[in-house]
Amino acid sequence: MSAKLPVEAARLWLVLARCHRALSQIAGRSIEEAGLGLTDFAALEALLHKGPLTITEIQGKVLLASGSMTAAVDRLEKKGLIKRGSAPNDRRAKVLHLTPEGKRVVETAFSRHAAELESGMAVLNLSEKRQLYALLKKLGLFAAGARAETGQRKEISSDTSSQK
Repeated sequence: MSAKLPVEAARLWLVLARCHRALSQIAGRSIEEAGLGLTDFAALEALLHKGPLTITEIQGKVLLASGSMTAAVDRLEKKGLIKRGSAPNDRRAKVLHLTPEGKRVVETAFSRHAAELESGMAVLNLSEKRQLYALLKKLGLFAAGARAETGQRKEISSDTSSQK
């Protein structure tokens, strides 16, 4: 790609989208090879790295709809990969724990997944990865703030117009 082309927001978004799609395919293949679906893997990975969590806590970390999360938990429990326990300070909530088999499965799957992603990003050196991480985080936080601000302006605008 020529360095003379302008890097406008629309062009950058397209490059980000294509990159995301390519890396998602690599990630998806690594998860499928472990015999897991994306939702199940995401739930197991959250429990592996964060420890016991409630369904709601996992949902917030992996950004899934409650129906998808409940179905995943039911599947994982049926497979013997997780177990539900009572939350110490809320009898209504259930805390999810990895079983020893669940821990073995997710450690193996995550190891393969991480290696596949490293391979897919091998074109970047450590410095470039750090720089890309910082830039993407900066952009994501800004875009999230802009989205929230736009939503607030729309609410204010609709409130004002309904008062007329």
